Amino acid sequence: MFDLHHRMAIVTGAGRGIGRAVAAALIEHGAYVALLDRDAAAVAETVAQLGPRAQSVVVDVAAVHEVTAAIEDVITRWGRLDILVNNAAVLSTAPFLDLTPEEWHRVLNINLTAIYYTCRAAVPAMITAGYGRLITIASVAGKRGGGILGSAAYSAAKAGAIGLTKALARELAPFGITANTVCPGPVETPLLAAMTPELRDRAQRLIPLGRFAAPSEVAAAVVFLASTEAAFITGETLDVDGGLTMD
Repeated sequence: MFDLHHRMAIVTGAGRGIGRAVAAALIEHGAYVALLDRDAAAVAETVAQLGPRAQSVVVDVAAVHEVTAAIEDVITRWGRLDILVNNAAVLSTAPFLDLTPEEWHRVLNINLTAIYYTCRAAVPAMITAGYGRLITIASVAGKRGGGILGSAAYSAAKAGAIGLTKALARELAPFGITANTVCPGPVETPLLAAMTPELRDRAQRLIPLGRFAAPSEVAAAVVFLASTEAAFITGETLDVDGGLTMD
């Protein structure tokens, strides 16, 4: 089950946290993975841990020419691309009245526009192959208007990511390409490790299962959506949030 042997995957923001866990899970199930991240040290460390099926690509996914060239190079070397996981993101907790235009554009560029860039570079090869899996890591903040951490810019970007993925699912279905979104709630990453005990407790009490997700639990959802078992699932949004949303 969930056999990804000989599948070729790209994961953005793969140097740490959820991206690292996703890359590890895809490799565990047999895939080859190019890990894209702008943090050269973090992605190099991750690749060293994951072994020969992993390769690092240092790139800023918000720079259109840079990310386009990187993805096209990966496809040229592999001869194809089967799976694209858009995970790269930044958090913004600025309240709306404190939100500057610079912060708005920074968050939208990395969390939403970069998905357009990566898909624009990746989809032609998938159309040629008649097969593809596009998976977006969004957030329950995009469905709930923020709440626990993310606020206006982050929520808007993640809502846009959900909408973009649905549009891709509709347009690309005739070519054998599925597009789905995973919406995590709070996940045990270095970001959440910096939360105060009071904030952690308040956040956990909002989650019916009473805890935050492990990165591996988000990665498991990605592996499923990348697999042939999910071949008839497209345009869906899968919440991995312990019951926080329940829509």
